[in-house]
Amino acid sequence: MISGCSGNLLTQPEIIPGGINSNSPEEYPAFSQDGRYLAFASDRRGQRDLFLYDLEAKRLVSLPNLNRRDSVQDQPALSMNGRYIAYISTERGKTDVFVYDRQTQKSELLTANVKGSTQQPTINGDGSQIAFQASQLGQWKIVIINRRVDGS
Repeated sequence: MISGCSGNLLTQPEIIPGGINSNSPEEYPAFSQDGRYLAFASDRRGQRDLFLYDLEAKRLVSLPNLNRRDSVQDQPALSMNGRYIAYISTERGKTDVFVYDRQTQKSELLTANVKGSTQQPTINGDGSQIAFQASQLGQWKIVIINRRVDGS
């Protein structure tokens, strides 16, 4: 037991009234590092799509050109300020890692040369590095990709 400490060590988290309905058992929620945005995957429109929620404005943010009707988008990860979203997509008939830039409204394929499956992408603060798991020939490994971002 710790003695001599004043105040509570644990705080009660604030719960958003009613929550953010995602209609999916596996949403893969991810915060931007600045704490403003929450990304998650959901089946709310009858297919697996990505959503971005602005916690300050308390509303969903539009993601033009990200979700596609003919594929699944899943497992989002956010850069520091939420500009970049790393995610998994089945657009090419297998799982690939893409990065969506909210400023340009375009996605970049990062795993064109990976023949196996990919999963669990994560992105650094400025969006210049993405790490993920890749399986080729039954062996899983961690892959790190360096990419150019504005100003680098």
